[in-house]
Amino acid sequence: MPHPRTTSDVGRLLRDAAPDALGVLLRRGERFADAEDAVQEAVLVALDSWPTRGVPDRPTGWVVRVAQRRLIDQHHRDTARRNREALVASWATLPSEPAASADDSLALLFLCCHRSLAPSAAIPLTLRAVCGLTTREIAHALLLPDATIAQRISRAKASITRSEESFRRPPPDLIDDRLPAVMHIIYLIFNEGHAATSGPSVTRADLADEAIRLARQLHAQLSGQPEATGLLALLLLTDARRRARVGPDGDLVPLDQQDRRLWSRAMIVEGLGLLTSALSQHSMGEYQLQAAIAAVHDQAPSYEATNWTQLRALYNQLAEQSGSPIVRLNRAVVIAHTDGPEAAFVEIDALGTSLADYHRFHATVGYLHELAGEQEAARSAYGDAARLATNGLERRFLQGKAEARDGPRPTE
Repeated sequence: MPHPRTTSDVGRLLRDAAPDALGVLLRRGERFADAEDAVQEAVLVALDSWPTRGVPDRPTGWVVRVAQRRLIDQHHRDTARRNREALVASWATLPSEPAASADDSLALLFLCCHRSLAPSAAIPLTLRAVCGLTTREIAHALLLPDATIAQRISRAKASITRSEESFRRPPPDLIDDRLPAVMHIIYLIFNEGHAATSGPSVTRADLADEAIRLARQLHAQLSGQPEATGLLALLLLTDARRRARVGPDGDLVPLDQQDRRLWSRAMIVEGLGLLTSALSQHSMGEYQLQAAIAAVHDQAPSYEATNWTQLRALYNQLAEQSGSPIVRLNRAVVIAHTDGPEAAFVEIDALGTSLADYHRFHATVGYLHELAGEQEAARSAYGDAARLATNGLERRFLQGKAEARDGPRPTE
């Protein structure tokens, strides 16, 4: 075994090994719920033993063997002796060091995004089965009790088991049918990592990193799918600004005040290359449009030099495709820069009360009032935004704007 590693090093290794091990067991015909439970038990054993005893030369094979023993024990309790012996005999004919299939991650992704699962169940199941996170890690990341996450995962696994869907690379018709849900789940995981809904930090790097990893896997296996490429481009172009979004004192740094030297040029270059490849296929979807918007921001040498006219054209296309009130809210900020705050208020008024409980709606209203020189109205809107914000750092940022009557800054 190699030299012992830290617990964090072990955790990172297991995030790759656990999904691969699950794929091996599923290809051997094990039920999803049983195999996933066995892999998670093996992960817990690894977290306890690897930091002190060392990491095995083949981590995935080790996890498979430990999980396999757990399954044998389970079969010992639940099945007749002849069935158990047949199971052991069948395993004895397989390679001692199983290789993970390149299609396993894709198959797991599509399995976890089963049409019967709501995002509240699909997200934790994906984080556990595909990303290799433990139940406790997922609960910590989503700021929910361990028991809640465990219950959601258990119900999700039961639903998949009842569906009797086989574990294999999805056929083309299933990919086409379920791809939007798969991309949406990855997008939601990234959003929670990029702009956490609650907690003391504005970002959760582990979730953002896992979403990018999933998007890379999806793109690698569906490289001819322009929206999958556009999704990866979007995540990279957005995450490139991570280091600049929080100052050394822990305060949120708005987009117009960020030190762009801290932006990751490597991620921007990679994202732009992916976006160019996706757009060359002349099938522009919502993720490609969002990536193009992120690219305009990333390519601007300064906030003042942002090409707002180009952004408005992109937001017009995105609003037409998505019909999302969030998109129209973001477009209002762009309109304020191209046509002035009064024109932006027309867009805001058209939204009605659809976003009345959304704190960023009120922050945007405050921004527009500030641009119009209406300080009292801006302070009131910021106060409303601060009261509705659930993230501690963002709430403090908004409270500071309300108290100081300073202009709100975009925090994309």
